[in-house]
Amino acid sequence: MLAERLAAVPALLADGATGTNLFDAGLTSGDSPELWNDRHPDRIAALHQSFVDAGADIILTNSFGGTSRRLMLHHLQDRTVELNRIAAEIAREVADRAGRPVIVAGSVGPTGDLFAPLGALTEAEAVEVFAEQMQGLKAGGVDVIWIETMSAPEEMRAAATAAGRLGLPYTLTASFDTAGKTMMGLAPAALVEFATALVPPPLAVGANCGVGAADLVMSVLAMTADLPSVPIVAKANAGIPTVHGTHTHYSGTPETMAEYTALALNAGARIIGGCCGTSPAHLLAMRHALDRHAAGPRPDLAMVEAALGALVAPPSTAEPGRRVRRRGRSE
Repeated sequence: MLAERLAAVPALLADGATGTNLFDAGLTSGDSPELWNDRHPDRIAALHQSFVDAGADIILTNSFGGTSRRLMLHHLQDRTVELNRIAAEIAREVADRAGRPVIVAGSVGPTGDLFAPLGALTEAEAVEVFAEQMQGLKAGGVDVIWIETMSAPEEMRAAATAAGRLGLPYTLTASFDTAGKTMMGLAPAALVEFATALVPPPLAVGANCGVGAADLVMSVLAMTADLPSVPIVAKANAGIPTVHGTHTHYSGTPETMAEYTALALNAGARIIGGCCGTSPAHLLAMRHALDRHAAGPRPDLAMVEAALGALVAPPSTAEPGRRVRRRGRSE
């Protein structure tokens, strides 16, 4: 369904944040968001519905931490398939009653483990871990697997292999939060090259989360510099987080996220969404920005910083920094 929709329209709007909005709905630190699929399905459905009402074309299931490795932290590893199935069923029901095409994407986040030789988890074991989660998502009716916030190539390949084993199409996004690269040192342009060589290849590749909308747009510019053969995803945080007591506030206003939407589209992204801190109000502004968008010039660093603020984690070496300013690239 995702491939068909991308062939039919210039761009699609993905949803906003799951975790930060669930905290606003009563989730507390240390709780398992995935357990809410069973205990509070009405609250999960309400969040999905709020994003659909704001104009989302894609909604992500509440399953980011749904591998057995992450659920083990809450002693829920024996319920991995069940909780992922319920997550997909909740989103599927909301999408099916939308009255228009809404894609259900099965969110798959990292395991949280380091891979051998740095850690104990092997790539072969990770394939099994991801396949278990995806079995539940498939049973619940997702249209596509949404592999997100990745850093290590080994983990990306394991998740892609698991999706392929189950016959599920997938997308792949990474978090470029360490001087313009992922924590494990992968640059945006290198991600595109790596991802398109995977078997099977993803339907779309891109960036999510990270350290701010400005940095993420620069990552998108790096990914689109050589006219990639795969659609690019941009799913940025709603600004920069600041902690106020027990509440985390994100600096981005709806107007800022509308600016980000226009810049991401001009940078070449085909799927635009919001990550941490992105509320339905932010997403509604992004919907309006996408619908009224008229193609503009490809942005450069000066344009991005003028609209969204300075980069939070610019490339650390002098040479990449010069390339960013001259060519609008961040790798």
